[in-house]
Amino acid sequence: MKKNKEKAGAYIRVSGMVQGVAYRHYAREVAEQLGIKGCIKNLINGDVELIVEGSQKAVKQMIEWCKEGPRLAIVENIEVDWLPYSGEFNRFYIR
Repeated sequence: MKKNKEKAGAYIRVSGMVQGVAYRHYAREVAEQLGIKGCIKNLINGDVELIVEGSQKAVKQMIEWCKEGPRLAIVENIEVDWLPYSGEFNRFYIR
């Protein structure tokens, strides 16, 4: 039981110049390095949406990375909603 208390989930929405700059590709690399599982996808309005799960520390690190993104990205805003850990993902993938 204690193990799941140390795990967390988050819904992250990133806006700005975040499409066409390999944001999803680099996010997947970072997620894999951190042991994060979940998914990322481009939205029609130009935002990028992530659902991430992992240790609380790793999820916080992923959120921090999302605030900057890859070198060519210009992040204007980030929204984070914390979610309970569900364990539904077995890897991190691009939708």
